[in-house]
Order: sequence, then structure tokens, then C-alpha cells
Amino acid sequence: MHFGFSYVGLIFLVMLMSPNLLWTKNKPLDYDRYVINENKLLLVLERIGEVFVSCLALIFSDFNPHTFSAWGLWLLAACVLMILYEVYWVRYFRSKKTMQDFYSSLLGVPVAGATLPVLAFLLLGIYGRNPLLILAVVILGIGHIGIHLCHKKEIDSEASSNS
Repeated sequence: MHFGFSYVGLIFLVMLMSPNLLWTKNKPLDYDRYVINENKLLLVLERIGEVFVSCLALIFSDFNPHTFSAWGLWLLAACVLMILYEVYWVRYFRSKKTMQDFYSSLLGVPVAGATLPVLAFLLLGIYGRNPLLILAVVILGIGHIGIHLCHKKEIDSEASSNS
């Protein structure tokens, strides 16, 4: 692990945060009704993970491309996942912006808006051989994906009881 600025980490964070900023003005209908039911432990894990992932992604130069090798496929896979994350957001912003749209899957990836970036940062941590980022991503994933799966379960339960 080598301290230094990671422009790849910065690019990933910009790709992560840009659609989220747009989302604040395009939340799905009834979103606030679900937020109040969030598991507090998952929320704490999510917040801790967000802070550590954001910081660690920027302060280690190991995430920047090195010499070309097969190991670079980890970085390529991480980039593909971040591009799919952007595709997820384009699809969401073009939708009716319902809770089902927000918690939808993409190419078989459940709750894609939560899962894709977590997996991308996990692969970035593997590429950079950085156990600190990997641990931070696991913490983030438990909280962030956990919250989204709980919301999806609640939505699916309501949908089945209404039909």
C-alpha cells in the first residue's frame, strides 16, 4: 500500500456522487415513508463505510493503473461495474421514478443502485491490493446493500398484499 493521490479513486467517487446529487431532486414517490423504517445498525455501518471508502479511495496511489498485466483485469472489471452503475441511473431518471424503479435490478444484479458501486469499489480494493479499502467496502456493503434489500422486501411485501 502506497500513500498518494488516486485519480482513479476520484473518478469513481465522482461517478458515484454525481447521480446521487441529481437523485436528491428526483426521489421516488413515498421514499420518505420507507426511510423512517431503516435499521439503525445498518445505517451506522453504511455511514462508517461511506466515510472510510471515500477517504481510502483517494489517499492510496495503488488504485491508479500500473504496468499492463493480467492483474489489470480487476481494474477493468471495476470500471465496467461503475459504467453499469451509470446505466442504472440513466434508466432510473428516464423512468416514472417509483420505488420499484429505484430498487430494480440490472442484468440480474439485485438492487443495482446499491450493489454495483459496492462491487466496483471492492474490485478496486482487490486491484490495489488494499485490505483497508476491502474492509471498508465490506462494512459499507453490509449497511448500504442491507438497507436497500430491506426497503425492497418492504415494497415487494406491500405489492403482494395489494394484489
